[in-house]
Amino acid sequence: MRKLVATLACRSGGKRLHGKPLQNLAPNTTILKHLVDGIRATQEIDEIVLGISEGAENHAYIEFAKQENITYIVASEKDVLWRLIMCGRVAAATDIFRVTTECPFICWELLGKAWKNHMGNGNDITTASYLPEGLGFEIVTQESLEHMHKHGNDYERSEYCCAYSRRKPEEFKKEIIKPLIEWQRFEIRLTVDNPEDLILCRQMYQALYDNNPHIPVQAILNWIDENPEAHKIVEPFVEADSHWLR
Repeated sequence: MRKLVATLACRSGGKRLHGKPLQNLAPNTTILKHLVDGIRATQEIDEIVLGISEGAENHAYIEFAKQENITYIVASEKDVLWRLIMCGRVAAATDIFRVTTECPFICWELLGKAWKNHMGNGNDITTASYLPEGLGFEIVTQESLEHMHKHGNDYERSEYCCAYSRRKPEEFKKEIIKPLIEWQRFEIRLTVDNPEDLILCRQMYQALYDNNPHIPVQAILNWIDENPEAHKIVEPFVEADSHWLR
């Protein structure tokens, strides 16, 4: 029996914007809360576990987990991959759903196909990619995470925790799930790493609030096309070559 678990790595560090997952999109709704609500509204994901970094500055995530009745673990700040592995172990996961906790908006439309293909094709890694930056996700077998940690280096155990699979692609069966061609908008950025990103995501979230918790990709793109000045604030941060986990 397969069990898909969302493993969410959380920490409050960050030179450009502190405590990104706990920043508000609207009153009483943080990025992390919106993400959790979206995960809970899926049929495919069975459980959520927070992988919280050590340190007193991260206690707010423990309080969030308790308030939301979410399982959590606390471990090394630098070894993010180990935190994800521990999350999977504590939940007895066969597979993990990986997104970064500073990305409020996910392409939920591709989750059903990704999970079906992941199981049916015997994939080790299934990635929803070729999307605006911040909307992608990965599904990875627990066994593959353990393998990457055992054979990878410190860089590959850091926040770039699936980098080993890109250095050694021959060791994994991988599949990329691509969206509609109209959704392959690499010039769009919707991840919160800077104050400007947060301004944009707040504006869009509040404009599209009635679509919660799964704001459709097409609604996001329509809003950006109708409000080009709003997106212009983040254009200096767009990374044209980072579509592997957009």
